[in-house]
Amino acid sequence: MRRSKPQTNQQVTPIGFEILLSLTRGPQHGYGIKLDIEERTAGQLSLGSGTLYQAIQRLERSGLIAEAEADDESRDARRGRYYQLEPAGRAAVEIELRRLHRVVEYARSHSLLSDVETS
Repeated sequence: MRRSKPQTNQQVTPIGFEILLSLTRGPQHGYGIKLDIEERTAGQLSLGSGTLYQAIQRLERSGLIAEAEADDESRDARRGRYYQLEPAGRAAVEIELRRLHRVVEYARSHSLLSDVETS
């Protein structure tokens, strides 16, 4: 499989960020990523197959994720390809999390966001 050269300091889309965030827990297949996003967002974000796999392809072409080796016997072969986070993808997650943290801190400091209980 041909891998693209990772690009540094690239912006990821909100959907791309959600996919990367799902892969921080380890390799997953597309359907597992979809379920993780739905669970994490309490159903507020539900991706169709086309949207999900187009975003996965863009992330893969950008070098942020890659197909994971299927050496684990517990993996379900019926689920197709597994994806894993690449170092550039992990860096993109960290950059976006820092950006979101700054946004939340700004909103709180300007009374735009009340303190919300974390669950």
